[in-house]
Amino acid sequence: MVESLVFRGKVEWSGENPGISLKTDPEGPFTTLASFFRVVLSPHGRGHALVLVQSPQEGAPPADRANLCLTDNEPLARYLIDGFASKFAAFKGLPALAGLQFRKIDSVNTSGDALTDHAETVRAGDLTVALRWSGLGEPFCFAHPPENSATGAHHMPSLFVGSTQPSITVNGRVLPGSPVPRTVAGHPITTAMLAFSETWIRA
Repeated sequence: MVESLVFRGKVEWSGENPGISLKTDPEGPFTTLASFFRVVLSPHGRGHALVLVQSPQEGAPPADRANLCLTDNEPLARYLIDGFASKFAAFKGLPALAGLQFRKIDSVNTSGDALTDHAETVRAGDLTVALRWSGLGEPFCFAHPPENSATGAHHMPSLFVGSTQPSITVNGRVLPGSPVPRTVAGHPITTAMLAFSETWIRA
């Protein structure tokens, strides 16, 4: 009899977490980062959170380059940032995370077919942020063991789709930068990807 694959441990949250990390210099640091969470199960319930870092090395940048968290569930957003996003390789140790401005989401709109194109548009007051993933590759499913996960403490079964042509637009202004190559579970993608069916299980 074939045994079922069981991830032992506590499920801490489940949902989606597509991201876009851009560089203006391929050899330099990331200059713009966006991590979008759509959570269907967590200790803080359901909700959305968009972490948008426009000034990674600044804790208190000017308003036109503010570092933001747009959310409809602030306790959930803080839980995700403190326990997860702050440990992601591109976000780890950034001064920007200490000075995030939290704003209430008015609406979230999803569009595209996730095979050729996918977009998330988040509105919060006078702010509209559009994330788009185009040039999508072949979907693949994998499960990192805890020692290879971003936190070093979780199993993370997930479905990824790489994007070669992403964009981040804030109030109609396209933020500069391009993704760079990376490899995930043996698949060459970029630092822009869709992450669906994602579950974090503390080992």
